[in-house]
Amino acid sequence: MKFEIEVNDDNFEKEVIKKSKEVPVIVDFWAEWCGPCRMLKPILEKLAVEYKGKFILAKANADEAGEKAGEYDVSAIPSVKMFKNGKIVDEFIGLKSELEIKMWIDKNLK
Repeated sequence: MKFEIEVNDDNFEKEVIKKSKEVPVIVDFWAEWCGPCRMLKPILEKLAVEYKGKFILAKANADEAGEKAGEYDVSAIPSVKMFKNGKIVDEFIGLKSELEIKMWIDKNLK
């Protein structure tokens, strides 16, 4: 099972909404030009491997998934949202430490 996927406006419904009915999906809305996004990316990728499938990390380039970014009120990036059963259950904006992100994930996986 892949712990990490790329998503865009075309595959978001299938890869995030539908999959979140089976396993939580964490969507990272990011952009190439965003410094904090580039710092957050390796932390999220490391945790996706560490958690071994307890969630799927979906990376959505906000420039390529603009429709979904707008639909989910992404007003700043990085914007990280956890989907369960097709709905957002929690989110955070901006760069956080690995420990803060782990605590956020653990709280939301219960």
